[in-house]
Amino acid sequence: MGSAEVQGQLPASDEQAWAGFSGRIVAQDDADYDAVRTELVWNGDIDRRPWAIARALSADDVAIAVKLARATGRELAVRGGGHNFSGSCTADDAIMIDLGALSAVSVDPVAATARCGGGTRWAQLDAATQAHGLAVPGGVVSHTGVGGLTLGGGIGWLTRTAGLSCDSLLSAEVVTAGGNVVRASAEENPDLFWALRGGGGNFGVVTEFEFRLHQAGPMVQMSLSLWDLDHGPRAFRALRDQARNIPDDIAILLAAMNAPPAPFVPQEQQGALGYQVLLVGHGSPEALSQAAGDLRREAPPLAAFDTPIPYTALQQMSDSGNPWRIRAYEKAIYLDELTDEAIDVIARHITLKSSPMSFMSLFILGGKYAEPADQDTAFAGSRRTRYVLTITAMAPAPELLEADRAWARAFWADLVPHAGGVGGYVNWMSEFEEDRILASYGAEKYQRLSSIKAKYDPDNLFHLNANIRPAAQPKPRSTD
Repeated sequence: MGSAEVQGQLPASDEQAWAGFSGRIVAQDDADYDAVRTELVWNGDIDRRPWAIARALSADDVAIAVKLARATGRELAVRGGGHNFSGSCTADDAIMIDLGALSAVSVDPVAATARCGGGTRWAQLDAATQAHGLAVPGGVVSHTGVGGLTLGGGIGWLTRTAGLSCDSLLSAEVVTAGGNVVRASAEENPDLFWALRGGGGNFGVVTEFEFRLHQAGPMVQMSLSLWDLDHGPRAFRALRDQARNIPDDIAILLAAMNAPPAPFVPQEQQGALGYQVLLVGHGSPEALSQAAGDLRREAPPLAAFDTPIPYTALQQMSDSGNPWRIRAYEKAIYLDELTDEAIDVIARHITLKSSPMSFMSLFILGGKYAEPADQDTAFAGSRRTRYVLTITAMAPAPELLEADRAWARAFWADLVPHAGGVGGYVNWMSEFEEDRILASYGAEKYQRLSSIKAKYDPDNLFHLNANIRPAAQPKPRSTD
């Protein structure tokens, strides 16, 4: 029976097709199908109907689902944490592998290593590692999946202190497109290991990660400053000029957004659009105090707030602003320099958004992020880049999101001339345009990834992502 025939005739709940699968198959005729397919996807703007949802309990389960997708010719989508702007973890009429049950975490505090399943979320990994005062560099939202964030790089509060999430990866268990379960590390399948550290989900389904741990927390220092629309650009320029003198163990985030309804914000400014700078100190409180003081003297803020905070609370601080099933869209770009002209673009566009939930944020990089050479990992971005910026449209209603989707696109387009190109952080992309993917990785790195893709996934089964196309395979020589 050909794959097209199988695809047309095989019911999703067919027990023979899923023989050996120990998890649950959720088919379209199941009573809870709509509830399951919805709850697994963070972005409320995504409404897709997979053919079957394979809720895996093991790497062997994943292998069965991968082989079935190949046999039936169906699309294959892989869901780790489900927090994804593009919704690439699901697709219409696809086999959707849900890794959510693969979330066990084990920590070896003596060796300073941790292992976790492919469906683990950062809140789970943080809780286990922080019990020993250790951490893996993560992102900024705790319900983000460890898998997606790590495979795309992993930028967050520890990036300047300890590098990207993928920089701490020691090994991975991977189910390849052929349904084989392999280990990737510096010693085993080193080409695959290199590709996993930034190349996204192009090369297989990672069912287990092993990380190197870093000392962090349990308490960190936080310094938040707020400005109104008139004075925010001055603060951005001041911080830009001071940033190279700020120690590497201080995270630096700049944002343009509506002020929170917090007690330290003057009542008349709560909810008002303005600018924020958040400094997070992982080292000396005195160094953080000096950095915040230097900024505030140069650009006196409207409000300021300094406090120690548990590292786990820091990791969860943005959760309320990224609620499950919110409608969202995002554009990202790298900036080598935060020029006056780029700041002018920010100042002009931030006032044009419609939803109070939409925002612009920018991490200043450097430190441990900049230590590896560009070719040491597959990360889609230069280690010389100083700034990564995201424009996030977020709204509870579709018409409001549509307005801010157009806002985000226009904002991004006006930043491109000041960025020197269209490259951006692949984890912050809602759309995977080929020219942007190539620009983000660069021709040399993309070509290397393409060759590895041809080895592990020659038919491009894993393509619902920032896709790396497999290199063309040479035709066999004739023996005539």
